[in-house]
Amino acid sequence: MADPFLIRGPALISFSGGRTSAYMLWRILQACGGLLPDDVHVCFANTGKEREETLRFVHECASRWSVRVRWLEWRVSDSGFEEVGFNSASRQGEPFSALIAKRGFLPNAVTRFCTTALKIQTMGKFMQSLGHDRWSNVVGLRHDEGLRCLKAYARNAAGKEKWTTFLPLDKALITKRDVRTFWWGAPEATFENRAEPQGFDLGLRDYEGNCDICFLKSEGIKRRLMREHPTMPDWWIAEERSLARRTRSGASARFVTEYTYAQLAAEVERQPALIDDSHMSDEHDAECGLQCAVDTDG
Repeated sequence: MADPFLIRGPALISFSGGRTSAYMLWRILQACGGLLPDDVHVCFANTGKEREETLRFVHECASRWSVRVRWLEWRVSDSGFEEVGFNSASRQGEPFSALIAKRGFLPNAVTRFCTTALKIQTMGKFMQSLGHDRWSNVVGLRHDEGLRCLKAYARNAAGKEKWTTFLPLDKALITKRDVRTFWWGAPEATFENRAEPQGFDLGLRDYEGNCDICFLKSEGIKRRLMREHPTMPDWWIAEERSLARRTRSGASARFVTEYTYAQLAAEVERQPALIDDSHMSDEHDAECGLQCAVDTDG
């Protein structure tokens, strides 16, 4: 059987900045002898709300493995994107804020236009800018993410996209156990006792994710993050309040229907010791951009 990690172009390797997609990139580099073909591009789409640990991890993967990673950000412009780098990348949610201002409403669990526009469409516009009409979209979905893999194959069969999604981790039967062993030294290793055989690691627990307090995270995880990082909700609160002022939409200017980020943050501040974390160990290990890459809202 052909090596599923031997990628031929034109292709876009979607690097979310998480451990799974980084492991996929490493396997691809090994299969290609350490050098990617000229028409195979590694892209990281930055929303401005990625954790600083994620940005450092992307930069370190590129530096240690001698691979060019194209850092892209959504823009209101003819091209639809701008190429940036580790130092110039947005860190205060600027692309995300600009997108919300343009749309005039907030994304939510039903209308997840943030990932669609800021990541998937931005990377697509990048490939089109290089003159590609069709390409392979190489995505880091593991074999144990079966439903998401099936959705990707179903979209391929529908043939509605300019790209064909390719899942080398699924083809190679790679699971979370394999990824954890690669980064932490053993499948049973924990964040606290990880060995880091590669010499570096993302430095985030699974529940933290790449996007700091994404609205798709459970309420319990949001509470935990707000308690651990008291200033983290500030951007989300500001966006909800700004949209409410501009549109006079009141309760509808929310990322989550049931509550505002300000309400949740206030509750955490009043009751920091009453939160049960027992159910939040390794939930939400899906990397931002991977689930929605195969299940977009258009």
